[in-house]
Amino acid sequence: MLKQWFKSGSPWIWMTGGAVSISLISVLGLLAMIAWKGLSFFWPSQVVQLELQGSVAQQTVIGEIYDREMVSKSRLEATGVDLSGYDKEQLERYLIKTGNREYVDLDFRWVIETDIKSNTMPAAIAVFERSKNGNFYGYVEQVIKDGQVITNNKTEVLEKLVERAVELNEQAIDLQNGDIGHINYQLERLRLQEKAYLLDDALTDERVAELAQQRADLRADYGVLEKQLFALRKQAKRDQVTVKDMRGEIVTLPLYQVLDFWFPNDMSFVAKLGHYFVQLGKFVADDPREANTEGGVFPAIFGTVFMVMLMAVIVTPFGVVAAIYLHEYAAKNAVTKMIRIAVINLAGVPSIVYGVFGLGFFVYVLGGSLDQLFYPEAAPSPVFGTPGVMWSALTLAILTLPVVIVSTEEGLSRIPSTVRHGSLALGATKFETLWRIIVPMASPAIMTGLILAVARAAGEVAPLMLVGVVKMAPTLPLDGNFPYFHLDRKFMHLGFHIYDVGFQSPNVEAARPLVYATAFLLVSVIITLNITAVGIRNHLREKFRSLDQ
Repeated sequence: MLKQWFKSGSPWIWMTGGAVSISLISVLGLLAMIAWKGLSFFWPSQVVQLELQGSVAQQTVIGEIYDREMVSKSRLEATGVDLSGYDKEQLERYLIKTGNREYVDLDFRWVIETDIKSNTMPAAIAVFERSKNGNFYGYVEQVIKDGQVITNNKTEVLEKLVERAVELNEQAIDLQNGDIGHINYQLERLRLQEKAYLLDDALTDERVAELAQQRADLRADYGVLEKQLFALRKQAKRDQVTVKDMRGEIVTLPLYQVLDFWFPNDMSFVAKLGHYFVQLGKFVADDPREANTEGGVFPAIFGTVFMVMLMAVIVTPFGVVAAIYLHEYAAKNAVTKMIRIAVINLAGVPSIVYGVFGLGFFVYVLGGSLDQLFYPEAAPSPVFGTPGVMWSALTLAILTLPVVIVSTEEGLSRIPSTVRHGSLALGATKFETLWRIIVPMASPAIMTGLILAVARAAGEVAPLMLVGVVKMAPTLPLDGNFPYFHLDRKFMHLGFHIYDVGFQSPNVEAARPLVYATAFLLVSVIITLNITAVGIRNHLREKFRSLDQ
């Protein structure tokens, strides 16, 4: 009976199903772990006030319990801690995020349970999120509005003043990056235009006067906008709040540096839930701060999606045309077989090799030649002769090109030859047959190749480190200045952001949750791109299904 069961093939079906189930559970478990580690960071944690005893220098510590672990007594004694009066072999210690970076040596400190005299969570402790120096923990003492101390409804008044300061700062940033940035961009274009005229011996007196007038008009507009900018910054600096910190000192915090504040120990579950989604929205929509250890990752999200879409636009036509030639036109000989073997082998080349190729050929050779031909006035500063988003997209297009070619060829090979013969018999040319029948029928396979290419390209980091990605990009590749798409600019990428925050951060403990959050966000972006591509593929499959019949 058992022998017949094995011969029936049922064990192999169960083994295959079990392997798929284990793989699926592993992937979902990994995603769940990353999501929990990353997304829980934005939940407003309770703030503790620890009163310490013994020989501890700082007797009061205020902060969040970031982590806890059990440590052996012998290990602690090896570090110089006196535990002679304690019988426990395992002691618990807490990692406390104290914040107040400008007044303490470290943002984080370990506190052993034996040093804790009391552990309380006062409702009056406030957490201030700042644009510089991280969070600040303490008790609100005074709210100062335009030089006057507010005594009634301090919390409500402080909330309005913080909102006012944030709004003014946002207006100042928009003005600086928008209108003022546009004027600076125009002034730079005028400088390059004047230099180009000079190199071509075409700088006449009329052109000199015209350029001077345009420059004078721009500088006049710049002066007006600069006064508006200074006025906004002055208004934002009007108010302050005084806070009593864990040292017992009264510290004055200017509200133009405060982004938000809350009382975590006094918040209800609904309030915490609302705060959680606000912080999560900031993470997705804001720019990074403090060496990428705080703030958001919007430039990295934009750079990743922009680069992947540009790569898809480049790789799809080249991959499809190459596959059509190999399958429909190329002769079935040794040369074609060698080309197919080369294409397959290219898929196994390490990605860093593509990065070296992109840097050597695209950036230095092709980009340097473009600068000499079209941008001599920019010398010695390179325009395209330096890493940028276009070279990154081209490098990843070459990296993913074999995937698109192989997938498209597979789709073409599944189309019956009778379809081609029937079209030709009805009088259509070979090109018309390919364009109107064969390519539409193979479009689901083309989309499959594009899905695989996008999934691989979005997660690549090593080649991008050589051809365009940076830790902090001052501007996005897309803005309101002509020609709007600036493919020569460097960009941020979620994959590189994970590497930078996880391994290059000056504050490892603060950056650790952001590594998980950014990793989960990168996976979410890849899944979103793939779901979009799958939806398009299914639509094409239904649209051209009638051609299969």
